[in-house]
Amino acid sequence: MDQKQPAKEESAIVLDFLPHGDPFDMRPSHKKTPIVQAIGKEHFLLLELIPKKDVVLQPNEEVYIGEGKREKIHHISGRLTVDKLTETARTELEFILTSIVEKNEKQFIDFFNRAPPLTMRMHSLELIPGFGKKHSFEVLAARDEKPFESFEDMKNRVKLLPDPKKAVVKRIMKELDGTEKHSLFVG
Repeated sequence: MDQKQPAKEESAIVLDFLPHGDPFDMRPSHKKTPIVQAIGKEHFLLLELIPKKDVVLQPNEEVYIGEGKREKIHHISGRLTVDKLTETARTELEFILTSIVEKNEKQFIDFFNRAPPLTMRMHSLELIPGFGKKHSFEVLAARDEKPFESFEDMKNRVKLLPDPKKAVVKRIMKELDGTEKHSLFVG
């Protein structure tokens, strides 16, 4: 039986830095450690990180969390759920996701160019917010003529298509909430 390895992140983007630890931790402040709430750049995993001593981080800062020598992060404390994020982290989340999607446009265009059907009756494109059966069929027909080159190319070739970049960000947000049956982009 083939065991699927859990996704591992090489780097993450800081959503929030809490120098005095988790505000809901009821221990005295001298026993709390600073924490970082971050999102992985590749698999969009929400992570709680422990910074090295005397390190101060800013939202939107990229940190290395891979297997090698880490400059700013001591260790990964664990995964987070959206409801455990601070207000600052929640506010930053959509902006940072939009930035990651923009910087990795080719990866997401490849998804639209290669997305497979889920079942005989449903295509994975239908899971993207705003893409119903009609838009999905139009996207499939357009990509059969010629693969998409950019989000702009998609919007130009498929009439009345919702903004694909915003739709991808919305889908990632929904997957992070943990309410989706199928995961297209997270973990």
